Amino acid sequence: MCNFCRKKGATVGCEERACRRSYHYFCARCDDAAIETDEVKGIYRVFCPKHDPGNRNNHYDAVSRRRRQSMIPSTIREAKSTEETAEENSLRVLRNNNRHKVRIDFLRKCKQAGLLDDIFEAMLDTLHLAQEKLMDDNTSETEYEETVTSLFECGLFANILTNAHSGTEEKIQELLETRKRLDTRIELLQELKEEVVLPVQENRASASSSVSE
Repeated sequence: MCNFCRKKGATVGCEERACRRSYHYFCARCDDAAIETDEVKGIYRVFCPKHDPGNRNNHYDAVSRRRRQSMIPSTIREAKSTEETAEENSLRVLRNNNRHKVRIDFLRKCKQAGLLDDIFEAMLDTLHLAQEKLMDDNTSETEYEETVTSLFECGLFANILTNAHSGTEEKIQELLETRKRLDTRIELLQELKEEVVLPVQENRASASSSVSE
Protein backbone atom coordinates (compact mmCIF):
# COMPACT_ATOMS: atom_id res chain seq x y z
CA MET A 1 0.00 0.00 0.00
CA CYS A 2 1.25 3.47 -0.90
CA ASN A 3 2.04 5.51 2.21
CA PHE A 4 0.99 8.68 0.45
CA CYS A 5 -2.33 8.00 -1.30
CA ARG A 6 -3.18 4.95 0.86
CA LYS A 7 -3.98 2.88 -2.24
CA LYS A 8 -2.64 -0.48 -3.40
CA GLY A 9 -0.07 -0.95 -6.14
CA ALA A 10 3.00 0.74 -4.61
CA THR A 11 6.02 -0.02 -6.80
CA VAL A 12 8.96 1.66 -5.01
CA GLY A 13 10.13 1.60 -1.43
CA CYS A 14 12.54 3.60 0.66
CA GLU A 15 16.12 2.39 0.27
CA GLU A 16 16.59 2.55 4.04
CA ARG A 17 16.27 -1.09 5.06
CA ALA A 18 14.62 -0.31 8.40
CA CYS A 19 12.01 1.89 6.71
CA ARG A 20 8.83 0.29 5.40
CA ARG A 21 7.43 3.25 3.49
CA SER A 22 6.55 2.54 -0.12
CA TYR A 23 5.03 4.63 -2.93
CA HIS A 24 3.75 4.87 -6.43
CA TYR A 25 6.42 6.72 -8.39
CA PHE A 26 4.27 9.85 -8.77
CA CYS A 27 3.26 9.76 -5.08
CA ALA A 28 6.93 9.52 -4.05
CA ARG A 29 7.62 12.82 -5.85
CA CYS A 30 4.51 14.41 -4.31
CA ASP A 31 5.63 13.34 -0.83
CA ASP A 32 9.00 15.01 -1.45
CA ALA A 33 10.88 11.71 -1.41
CA ALA A 34 14.45 11.87 -2.67
CA ILE A 35 14.88 10.12 -6.02
CA GLU A 36 18.40 9.33 -7.17
CA THR A 37 18.71 8.28 -10.82
CA ASP A 38 21.61 6.33 -12.32
CA GLU A 39 21.24 6.92 -16.07
CA VAL A 40 24.18 4.67 -16.92
CA LYS A 41 22.71 1.62 -15.21
CA GLY A 42 19.16 2.74 -15.89
CA ILE A 43 18.03 2.45 -12.28
CA TYR A 44 16.77 4.82 -9.60
CA ARG A 45 16.59 4.74 -5.83
CA VAL A 46 14.01 6.33 -3.54
CA PHE A 47 14.47 7.71 -0.03
CA CYS A 48 11.47 8.87 1.98
CA PRO A 49 11.72 12.44 3.39
CA LYS A 50 12.75 11.11 6.79
CA HIS A 51 15.74 9.21 5.36
CA ASP A 52 16.77 11.61 2.61
CA PRO A 53 20.61 11.41 2.63
CA GLY A 54 20.86 14.86 1.09
CA ASN A 55 18.71 16.62 3.73
CA ARG A 56 17.20 18.77 1.00
CA ASN A 57 15.52 21.23 3.37
CA ASN A 58 16.43 24.43 1.53
CA HIS A 59 14.39 27.20 -0.03
CA TYR A 60 14.37 25.61 -3.49
CA ASP A 61 12.97 22.36 -2.17
CA ALA A 62 10.36 24.19 -0.12
CA VAL A 63 9.15 25.93 -3.28
CA SER A 64 9.24 22.66 -5.21
CA ARG A 65 7.29 20.95 -2.43
CA ARG A 66 4.57 23.59 -2.57
CA ARG A 67 4.35 23.23 -6.36
CA ARG A 68 4.07 19.46 -6.11
CA GLN A 69 1.47 19.74 -3.37
CA SER A 70 -0.64 21.91 -5.65
CA MET A 71 -0.63 19.06 -8.20
CA ILE A 72 -2.06 16.56 -5.71
CA PRO A 73 -5.81 15.88 -6.00
CA SER A 74 -7.77 17.43 -3.15
CA THR A 75 -9.13 14.05 -2.02
CA ILE A 76 -5.60 12.73 -1.52
CA ARG A 77 -4.50 15.90 0.27
CA GLU A 78 -7.50 15.69 2.58
CA ALA A 79 -6.90 12.00 3.32
CA LYS A 80 -3.22 12.65 4.03
CA SER A 81 -4.09 15.63 6.23
CA THR A 82 -6.61 13.55 8.19
CA GLU A 83 -4.07 10.79 8.70
CA GLU A 84 -1.40 13.24 9.87
CA THR A 85 -3.87 14.92 12.21
CA ALA A 86 -4.79 11.56 13.75
CA GLU A 87 -1.11 10.71 14.25
CA GLU A 88 -0.44 14.12 15.81
CA ASN A 89 -3.41 13.71 18.17
CA SER A 90 -2.20 10.27 19.22
CA LEU A 91 1.28 11.60 19.91
CA ARG A 92 -0.17 14.52 21.86
CA VAL A 93 -2.25 12.19 24.04
CA LEU A 94 0.79 9.99 24.63
CA ARG A 95 2.93 12.98 25.62
CA ASN A 96 0.23 14.25 27.98
CA ASN A 97 -0.10 10.83 29.61
CA ASN A 98 3.66 10.59 30.06
CA ARG A 99 3.80 14.12 31.48
CA HIS A 100 0.98 13.28 33.90
CA LYS A 101 2.78 10.13 35.07
CA VAL A 102 6.04 12.05 35.60
CA ARG A 103 4.23 14.65 37.72
CA ILE A 104 2.59 11.96 39.85
CA ASP A 105 5.91 10.19 40.42
CA PHE A 106 7.55 13.51 41.27
CA LEU A 107 5.00 14.38 43.98
CA ARG A 108 5.18 10.89 45.42
CA LYS A 109 8.93 11.28 45.77
CA CYS A 110 8.41 14.69 47.39
CA LYS A 111 6.05 13.04 49.89
CA GLN A 112 8.59 10.33 50.68
CA ALA A 113 11.27 13.00 51.14
CA GLY A 114 9.02 14.99 53.50
CA LEU A 115 8.75 18.00 51.17
CA LEU A 116 4.98 18.12 50.61
CA ASP A 117 4.35 20.26 53.69
CA ASP A 118 6.94 22.81 52.52
CA ILE A 119 5.41 22.87 49.05
CA PHE A 120 1.89 23.52 50.32
CA GLU A 121 3.09 26.13 52.79
CA ALA A 122 4.76 27.96 49.92
CA MET A 123 1.55 27.71 47.90
CA LEU A 124 -0.50 29.13 50.78
CA ASP A 125 1.99 31.98 51.28
CA THR A 126 1.73 32.81 47.59
CA LEU A 127 -2.08 32.78 47.71
CA HIS A 128 -2.15 34.98 50.82
CA LEU A 129 0.18 37.45 49.12
CA ALA A 130 -2.06 37.48 46.06
CA GLN A 131 -5.09 38.08 48.27
CA GLU A 132 -3.37 41.00 50.00
CA LYS A 133 -2.51 42.60 46.67
CA LEU A 134 -6.08 42.25 45.39
CA MET A 135 -7.55 43.65 48.62
CA ASP A 136 -5.09 46.56 48.83
CA ASP A 137 -6.41 49.69 47.08
CA ASN A 138 -2.83 50.96 46.77
CA THR A 139 -1.71 48.05 44.58
CA SER A 140 -0.47 49.33 41.24
CA GLU A 141 -2.40 48.44 38.10
CA THR A 142 0.56 46.43 36.81
CA GLU A 143 0.81 44.34 39.98
CA TYR A 144 -2.95 43.85 39.98
CA GLU A 145 -2.94 42.59 36.40
CA GLU A 146 0.03 40.29 37.06
CA THR A 147 -1.67 38.83 40.13
CA VAL A 148 -4.94 38.25 38.32
CA THR A 149 -3.12 36.64 35.38
CA SER A 150 -1.16 34.34 37.70
CA LEU A 151 -4.30 33.25 39.49
CA PHE A 152 -6.25 32.48 36.34
CA GLU A 153 -3.31 30.56 34.87
CA CYS A 154 -3.27 28.36 37.95
CA GLY A 155 -5.21 25.17 37.30
CA LEU A 156 -6.24 24.86 40.95
CA PHE A 157 -7.71 28.38 40.99
CA ALA A 158 -9.56 27.68 37.74
CA ASN A 159 -11.07 24.52 39.21
CA ILE A 160 -12.17 26.38 42.33
CA LEU A 161 -13.84 29.08 40.23
CA THR A 162 -15.52 26.43 38.08
CA ASN A 163 -16.92 24.65 41.13
CA ALA A 164 -18.03 27.96 42.64
CA HIS A 165 -19.76 28.92 39.41
CA SER A 166 -21.48 25.55 39.09
CA GLY A 167 -22.80 25.90 42.65
CA THR A 168 -24.19 29.38 42.06
CA GLU A 169 -27.51 28.20 40.63
CA GLU A 170 -28.03 25.79 43.50
CA LYS A 171 -27.35 28.57 46.01
CA ILE A 172 -29.80 30.87 44.23
CA GLN A 173 -32.52 28.22 44.43
CA GLU A 174 -31.86 27.73 48.15
CA LEU A 175 -32.15 31.48 48.78
CA LEU A 176 -35.33 31.68 46.71
CA GLU A 177 -36.89 28.87 48.74
CA THR A 178 -35.87 30.61 51.96
CA ARG A 179 -37.36 33.89 50.75
CA LYS A 180 -40.58 32.10 49.76
CA ARG A 181 -40.93 30.63 53.26
CA LEU A 182 -40.24 34.03 54.83
CA ASP A 183 -42.80 35.71 52.55
CA THR A 184 -45.40 33.12 53.61
CA ARG A 185 -44.71 33.76 57.29
CA ILE A 186 -44.91 37.51 56.77
CA GLU A 187 -48.28 37.16 55.04
CA LEU A 188 -49.62 35.02 57.88
CA LEU A 189 -48.43 37.48 60.49
CA GLN A 190 -49.97 40.34 58.53
CA GLU A 191 -53.30 38.51 58.38
CA LEU A 192 -53.19 37.82 62.12
CA LYS A 193 -52.44 41.46 62.80
CA GLU A 194 -55.46 42.57 60.78
CA GLU A 195 -57.95 39.89 61.87
CA VAL A 196 -57.38 39.55 65.62
CA VAL A 197 -59.94 41.70 67.52
CA LEU A 198 -58.92 42.88 70.96
CA PRO A 199 -61.59 42.90 73.74
CA VAL A 200 -63.41 46.26 74.22
CA GLN A 201 -63.01 48.21 77.42
CA GLU A 202 -66.48 47.20 78.86
CA ASN A 203 -65.87 43.52 78.40
CA ARG A 204 -62.49 43.81 80.08
CA ALA A 205 -64.06 45.66 83.05
CA SER A 206 -66.85 43.10 83.55
CA ALA A 207 -64.35 40.32 83.27
CA SER A 208 -62.26 41.96 85.99
CA SER A 209 -65.28 42.36 88.38
CA SER A 210 -66.30 38.76 87.82
CA VAL A 211 -62.87 37.62 88.78
CA SER A 212 -62.89 39.78 91.95
CA GLU A 213 -66.25 38.37 93.12
